[in-house]
Amino acid sequence: VFLSLQVFGTIVWILVASTGVPLPLLQGWVMFVAVTAWFLSILFLCLFLFGYANRIALNWNQADFIFHGTTFVFYFGAFLLQAATTSLHHFPRKFNSTAQERILSGLEYNISIAASV
Repeated sequence: VFLSLQVFGTIVWILVASTGVPLPLLQGWVMFVAVTAWFLSILFLCLFLFGYANRIALNWNQADFIFHGTTFVFYFGAFLLQAATTSLHHFPRKFNSTAQERILSGLEYNISIAASV
């Protein structure tokens, strides 16, 4: 489970980092969630791989449940923010300009959809 979380967290991290950042506050939160969840899952994986989990008196089933529940809530919030950013692609970058420059280009729009999913 931890390995799949790391793989998908890394993919989200890469996809969001490769897009333009028209709304830094929204996409900054998405990056924070992806990087934090990735780092914490690496930490948990190292605890189990090196046997420290046996030395720490803790209900690991409950800790795992709380970790994944919290991660789900944060990832769902990040998904909503990334999807909201993606949905703004058709708006112009500057409302007073006659140029048709969009907030997200075609490639950035496709990458943002992939990051949302």
